[in-house]
Amino acid sequence: MTATPVGLEPRLQKLIRQDVQSMHAYAIQDSAGMVKLDAMENPHRLPADLQAKLGRRLGALALNRYPDGRVNDLRKALADYAQMPDGFDIMLGNGSDELISLLAMACDVEGGSILAPLPGFVMYAMSAQLQGLRFVGVPLSPDFELDEAAMLAAIAEHQPSIIYLAYPNNPTANLWDDAVIEKIIDAAPGLVVMDEAYQPFSSKSYIGRIAREPARHRHVLLMRTLSKFGMAGVRIGYMLGNRALIAEIDKLRPPYNISVLNYECALFALEHREAFAAQAADIVAQRGVIVQAVGCMPGVRVWPSDANMVLVRVPDAARTFEGMKARRVLVKNVSKMHPLLANCLRLTVGTADDNRHMLAALEQSL
Repeated sequence: MTATPVGLEPRLQKLIRQDVQSMHAYAIQDSAGMVKLDAMENPHRLPADLQAKLGRRLGALALNRYPDGRVNDLRKALADYAQMPDGFDIMLGNGSDELISLLAMACDVEGGSILAPLPGFVMYAMSAQLQGLRFVGVPLSPDFELDEAAMLAAIAEHQPSIIYLAYPNNPTANLWDDAVIEKIIDAAPGLVVMDEAYQPFSSKSYIGRIAREPARHRHVLLMRTLSKFGMAGVRIGYMLGNRALIAEIDKLRPPYNISVLNYECALFALEHREAFAAQAADIVAQRGVIVQAVGCMPGVRVWPSDANMVLVRVPDAARTFEGMKARRVLVKNVSKMHPLLANCLRLTVGTADDNRHMLAALEQSL
């Protein structure tokens, strides 16, 4: 039973920043008894034989010791998996969220700011606020494409320390035009972070362009996570970039930020990447089923997706969301996140059975 929260005593209020007191904590929806399709998780669990192998491996770890040099084995394995270019290095975070926080900390200079298209991942703006940096949000077009003129104008005016470009974007799930991205990279006075959280499901990665023109991309960082790979509970994010640049940011990383259990799970996953690749292929196929089915529903608009989520616009997002929830299907109501997302829901791609339940609940709730 949870006690009713009471306000802070005045003497404690003075200790905590006013902007923090006015914030809302990141909300996680209660998913008990639901078909859970709200958080872009891989819906597939490890096969039974791999569960047994992993259990034996984790049980043999020396949990009484701090993490050791084995974490460097994970760095090498991830660099190989990502096909890291020569002259680049890799650093690890406790999920991408920690890397985003460390970047804000590293770039907290006088007059510094963070710029990103909106709607986008909420942690970009939150990291700026928590570090005391200005955040500049540049609206996308009504079809969720980069507004080239507005982006370049905002860069020229604000001279941001960091520009975030999600590839594909969350929650819109689309890839942006590479020619526009290249103009932004060339115009950037500071860092550009290509956030490829949904890389396992995407038709493209920016890593090839970085490898072909490393000098042009000395200020570009490529960030990924194993969460969408299929290990959301393991909390491993990683970031590739110019070796000298990574070395400076890595100075801010807390010691032992990757636990023994986490790095061993991640190494195990990379050793069995073919199993996770098969899961990703199934998710991509199921994504096509959802897009086609939703596209046939009257009054509903669906956008193309390169991620493991599908953005749809319905006549009444609040009513449809509650109707689906009443039918034991949990999706994400993003309609209040930004004016461009009016009446939009974000549907995570689940298993074939999950998706059948979700599509039925959506149709019945319209």
